[in-house]
Amino acid sequence: MSRDRLAAQQAELLRALLAGAPTPAGFDDDRLHAQAHALLAKRSRVTWHLRPDLADDLGDRFGPLFAEYAAAHPKSVGVRARQDADRFGLWLVEKGHLTPPRRPWWRVGRRP
Repeated sequence: MSRDRLAAQQAELLRALLAGAPTPAGFDDDRLHAQAHALLAKRSRVTWHLRPDLADDLGDRFGPLFAEYAAAHPKSVGVRARQDADRFGLWLVEKGHLTPPRRPWWRVGRRP
């Protein structure tokens, strides 16, 4: 098997696991979906730990909203967990689920 072909198959598997793409040939559909669900749960837990403010503000809505965000924004190469968590926070504000954070009182009148 050539390296290019192997790389293409690995990319296809990653798209199925992380971005909801169809199950590649040769893989069990149920097992792949179970693993994709486990990876989504891990990503959600990491985000919850990195941004407890979001978890506190959202309460029971955190899980379903994170799943909605993750479906539209699959994790990509080079995006660190902290960036992903911050992007989730921005997405929540853009979608109207949270209000934009106010500037801290000690920054009022100062340039960022």
